Amino acid sequence: MSGSNFVDYVKIYCRSGKGGRGSSHFRREKYIPRGGPDGGDGGEGGSIIFRADRNYWTLLHLRYQRHILATHGEAGAGKGSSGKKGESKIIDVPCGTVIYNALTGEYICDITNHGEEVVLLKGGKGGLGNTHFKTSTNQAPRYAQPGEPYEELWIILELKLLADVGLVGFPNAGKSTLLSVVSAAKPKIANYPFTTLVPNLGIVSYRGDKSFVMADIPGIIEGASEGKGLGIRFLRHIERNSLLLFVIPADADDIKAEFDILLNELTQYNPELADKKRLLAISKTDLLDDELKEAISEDLPDIPYVFISAVTNSGLTELKDMLWKELNSQDFILAKEKKEEKDSLIHRNLDIKTVVFEDDDDEVPPADDDDDDFETDYEDYSYLDQ
Repeated sequence: MSGSNFVDYVKIYCRSGKGGRGSSHFRREKYIPRGGPDGGDGGEGGSIIFRADRNYWTLLHLRYQRHILATHGEAGAGKGSSGKKGESKIIDVPCGTVIYNALTGEYICDITNHGEEVVLLKGGKGGLGNTHFKTSTNQAPRYAQPGEPYEELWIILELKLLADVGLVGFPNAGKSTLLSVVSAAKPKIANYPFTTLVPNLGIVSYRGDKSFVMADIPGIIEGASEGKGLGIRFLRHIERNSLLLFVIPADADDIKAEFDILLNELTQYNPELADKKRLLAISKTDLLDDELKEAISEDLPDIPYVFISAVTNSGLTELKDMLWKELNSQDFILAKEKKEEKDSLIHRNLDIKTVVFEDDDDEVPPADDDDDDFETDYEDYSYLDQ
């Protein structure tokens, strides 16, 4: 996918800022002997924050931004002056982004709603100045707290597309053609398997000002859940779709058998996919008459279905009506709300051995100019807070 603008995996290094040192300064002014401690607190280090933004649909903007560093808090100064806080880094990502620990593959968090923010790494707290440690028995404390250290982490960002309707089918089933006809999307279309190498999104207009989002997922073959074909790289995008539209061509040897194979691959990958609402579209029916359609209907899965042809546009209005009716049915809305309340999508830990990145290497994290000074002078004064 080197030439594609669709990027759904990135690996980056994140580091928050460390807290600034507290000051152990004493007041030095003429005519004011023994002015006492007036050291200010250190500034808080910047944090690493991820924010969901519906205007992004890919992780392309992070592909070559391998290091994201927040700035450190500045040290406190005399006259009770606090140090400047470090600048936090806010990284905008598409809705539906999942974050994993790149070293262990452990799931960290999921960002799905527009505007939602997650503090991945919190900046170090600034150290207290010596004014906080002045007591009646120790009126001239000559110490202050150092700032807390920063946090750092290599992470993997994984995008799982958010769409209302996901197209599921074998290669060359007509999914891309259907998307190109019902929306303004222009996916690659050709007469050979695996023409679609990346997911495509399209906005489907429905009766005036209504619309819904449809996603074309690359073709699935038997054994995809075990890594065959395009494997599980794109199966995960189906997890986010509210409704699954199975697309099977009319010239298939056994439509019901193909449906069962597709459904089995989905449930093998994630058993929760079996609970999603399913519809069926029989494609490439431009050469079928009513008698053949009736014969085919006798041996179809027990789910709502429609015969369509992207060439003649037949059945497309009925398809949109069926999809819209299901998306807005009361049972569907209640089920969707119930799943959202309990965070229905259960994320498995990532098998990092199966994830391959272009230009992936074991990069050394960028050096911090203040690291040596920070490490040698660091002492724990937490007991002074008690």
